[in-house]
Amino acid sequence: MEPWEMREWFADFLEALNRHDIERVREFLHPSVRRAHLPAGADAWIADYANLLHGFPDWQWKRIQLLVEDDRLAVHLRGGGSHTGAYAFVAPTRTRVSIASFAMYRVQHGLIVEATGTDDVAQIRSAIA
Repeated sequence: MEPWEMREWFADFLEALNRHDIERVREFLHPSVRRAHLPAGADAWIADYANLLHGFPDWQWKRIQLLVEDDRLAVHLRGGGSHTGAYAFVAPTRTRVSIASFAMYRVQHGLIVEATGTDDVAQIRSAIA
């Protein structure tokens, strides 16, 4: 994909995340997507995302910066929501959480095949603990 296509592709991915459209998000993931220090596969990614939405039903991501190089994206996002459901074994606190997230994605044929980045779960947990 050309850099402008990658930017449009990521905008579509972010829109699916922010609509909480889990099946649409799955369409952006290779079935065996590798994630650094996390279980591999689209099912594991979707399970983690569904868990986030369970704890934070209003969670939204905002793109701060996006860099494209060949088949890779470097992304700085700001994520936030209110903790109104159980998350990471923590009962709802009604705390409003806002985190900075940094991620690197490798995209082939319109699918994320590799992902690595900051530990968002650790950041969120520390904000609600």
